Amino acid sequence: MAIFQKLSAGPIAVNELARKLPVSRPAVSQHLKVLKNAGLVTDSRVGTRRLYSLNPEGVARLRAHFDQLWTRALTSFQTSVEKIPLGETHAKPARNRRRT
Repeated sequence: MAIFQKLSAGPIAVNELARKLPVSRPAVSQHLKVLKNAGLVTDSRVGTRRLYSLNPEGVARLRAHFDQLWTRALTSFQTSVEKIPLGETHAKPARNRRRT
């Protein structure tokens, strides 16, 4: 998530990312590889450096996926709530507290 957030600021090289994170350069490279394979990150060669950036298409697909999950969860919640008879609650009654 930290790498993803850093990439949201714009293209950046692995070495620069590693300097900004509490992990090694090889670890950052491995994470970038996973993000690239998932279609969330792209890379381009600029001189001797390889710059990584977010893939807008991949991010849009991820967002659509989460939107779909969220919609299903809300629909399921609504269906469950609508099955509860009016006035009935499943909440535990509040405890009587003594005041001193």
